[in-house]
Order: sequence, then structure tokens, then C-alpha cells
Amino acid sequence: MTPTALEEAALALPGAELSVKWGDDRVYSVGGKMFAATDGAVTNLSLKVSDIAFEALVANGRAKPAPYAARFKWVMFDDLAKLDTAEGKALLKSAHALIAEKLPRKQRAALGLPA
Repeated sequence: MTPTALEEAALALPGAELSVKWGDDRVYSVGGKMFAATDGAVTNLSLKVSDIAFEALVANGRAKPAPYAARFKWVMFDDLAKLDTAEGKALLKSAHALIAEKLPRKQRAALGLPA
């Protein structure tokens, strides 16, 4: 997955925003809550996954527990270039949905998300 494909896919999700935090990390959020992040050079990708996906991705070595966020079921792919674009888009969509579903109903409605 290229950095451009990542950014386009993430920002195409309803209510998604990009901000730069912690120096130069690129953070993708919905409703003010993070669902994915990359380093400033956009060489890696960290994102929220389901409990089952966390176990599977870590167990098979495709991803590792994300630093500082593993307890929240975040994984990190060390090399974004090795991540298939279709899979990356699916993971971003899932991460976005996992975070968006926790937002208050009014906020979801204001962002154009399903209530």
C-alpha cells in the first residue's frame, strides 16, 4: 500500500479527519477519536482491530502489538509497502467502524454515520 493510497482510503471514510500529532505522526480520526496512525515518513501503519483480528494478525506475525495501544487492540504493520492495498483499505474501514460505533448517537448522525 502506498502512502497516497492509505491517505485516500482513510479520508474517504465518513467523517474521517487527518491531523499531525506527537511531532510528525499522521493520525486519522472520526469524531475526534483515533482509528489509524502512521509515522511521519508514512512507512508503518497502526490501527484499531477487532479482538479476533488482533489475535490472528499477531499470532501469524503479520503485525505486532502497537506500542502504547496494544491493550486497546491496536496492531502495527512495520512496513506499509508490504501491506496489500485491498487489505489495507478493508482494515481501515473496519478500524473506522469500530471507533465510530462507540460515538454518541447525535455525533454519529452529525457525521453522516449510521445511528
